[in-house]
Amino acid sequence: MSSRWWRPFVVLLSALGLIAFAIAFVDRPASTWSHAEDLRRFPLFDALTHLVDPLLPGALLGLIAVGLAVACGGWKPGEKGLTFVASCLAVVVAYAIKERLKFMFGRTWPDTWVDNNPSWIKDGAYGFHFFHGGEGWSSFPSGHTTVMAALASVLWIRIRAWRWLWAGLVLLVVVGLLGADYHFVGDMVAGAYLGAVCAAGVVAFLERIRSSGLADKSEP
Repeated sequence: MSSRWWRPFVVLLSALGLIAFAIAFVDRPASTWSHAEDLRRFPLFDALTHLVDPLLPGALLGLIAVGLAVACGGWKPGEKGLTFVASCLAVVVAYAIKERLKFMFGRTWPDTWVDNNPSWIKDGAYGFHFFHGGEGWSSFPSGHTTVMAALASVLWIRIRAWRWLWAGLVLLVVVGLLGADYHFVGDMVAGAYLGAVCAAGVVAFLERIRSSGLADKSEP
């Protein structure tokens, strides 16, 4: 059997292992440390989390533009076009999936943000309340990490010369979330895996479309 068939299992097991390790040993100490050091007083940490803000609206506008180009001009994306489409689609897919997962897992936040929600810092509350619903129970997975990881993973796959930059973008968002105590480490680990898997799936799907002859291979 080809080794590629084992890769999904390796990814799944590594994700579950790292998330379980974070839940057992990292999440609460890291949140307590960030809160005790009052890192949130530094505006930089919150600012880093806002790197994600333009990604979803930009991706939606990008997909609309692509749809118009295809419908009106018969445009067939080449290599650069496929990278653009994959980036937009991965962001949208990752965003949609993480929203449903947040509802499914119902995890409480590190700190209290909305409607006096229970949290680790305020109440010592820590855990999952499956299918609870509500903004106060939607910490897992980290949406910021998911969306940035989706974009960065597409670029990691498609533009290898700049991999250090794509990895750095995810790292900056993670540093911001940890410093501002907006998410548990386990939330961010789950988000990184989710974004990467969404990106890999989208890229593979679009490359299969390209191989079928629907894309323009002449474009550099």
